[in-house]
This record gives sequence, C-alpha cells and structure tokens, in this order.
Amino acid sequence: MKAPIETEIKIPVESAAGARALLRRCGFKVRARRVFEQNIVLDDSGGSLRARGLLLRVRAAGGAVTCTYKGPSLAGRHKRRVEQEFGATDLKACLALFEGIGFRESFRYEKYRTEYERAGEGGHATLDETPIGVFMELEGAAGWIDRTAAELGFGPEAWVTSSYASLYLAWCAKKRRMPTGMTFPKTT
Repeated sequence: MKAPIETEIKIPVESAAGARALLRRCGFKVRARRVFEQNIVLDDSGGSLRARGLLLRVRAAGGAVTCTYKGPSLAGRHKRRVEQEFGATDLKACLALFEGIGFRESFRYEKYRTEYERAGEGGHATLDETPIGVFMELEGAAGWIDRTAAELGFGPEAWVTSSYASLYLAWCAKKRRMPTGMTFPKTT
C-alpha cells in the first residue's frame, strides 16, 4: 500500500485580514470556518521520534480529534512527508492511550485555522493565526503550490518549510525567551 505524501509550504503574512482579502481576490472560498486548534506533539522520554525526524501528534479542533503520524521530510523545495491520520472521539482517552505506550506531550502549539479552496482544484489554502505570527499554508500537488503561490504574489524566497515547533524555537531565540510551548496567553 502506497503511503500518502503531504506536500505543503508556509508563507508568513502581515495580517489575517490582509491574507483573507488576498485569498478572496484570487477566488478562494471558505471551506472550513475559523476554529481553535490544540496540537499536542508526543514523544518518548528520550525524544527518539524528533531525533529521527518523525512526528506523532494529537489535534483537537472544533470537537474533532485527529491523530497524525508524519514521516521524515523528503528532499525538495516543498515540505513533503508521508502522513497518516485517523479520527478519535476523546482527546483525554487518546492521550492516555499514547502515554500508556510511552508517548507523552513534548510540545504544544495552538492556532486559529481557517481553510480555503477554489472549486475544481486539488489543493487548498489555510490561514493559521498563531502566537508567533500569521501563516498561509498551501497544500496540494507541487505544481499547484507553485502556480498558486505565484498567483498570490509569493515567490520561493517567501516559502517556509519548517515545522511550527522549529519556527517557535527560532522565534524564542530571536526574542530571547525560554521556550514553553507555542500557546496563546491564558485569560482569567
């Protein structure tokens, strides 16, 4: 069985409002409304998954729970990885199951995500509002990503293929902050 390959890029943008307007001007429509996501990256006590370039993540978003495995990055100018996902019904039970086999939370990141698409196209765009900035993601076939990024006004020099964990660690280093998790400030 051939494993599905996820192909994507991130593009840092100035603002969510500006990115929404740009996507609308280019014919994109909302596919999934803005939703808050908690992303919990799991690893064993030795960090062996991260050391091998693997990702095990549990995501809670809008009442849905998704478990994701991503393989090591494949060579190329886009971020490409094997990706396997399945849905679960209970976040706490899912995390307890993984903890029972030795995988605990190693990193948490939050974002507000809105998904966009254009009719008849195989790819889609997402708008991620994170504690470290706003990012547009383009996911689909490499040719679709290249054409769509150019149409939106972004050349390869604007593309980012790093994970949110890597982007967060770089942000913390730049701001001289101790990494604690890419989460929004808690309100009381």
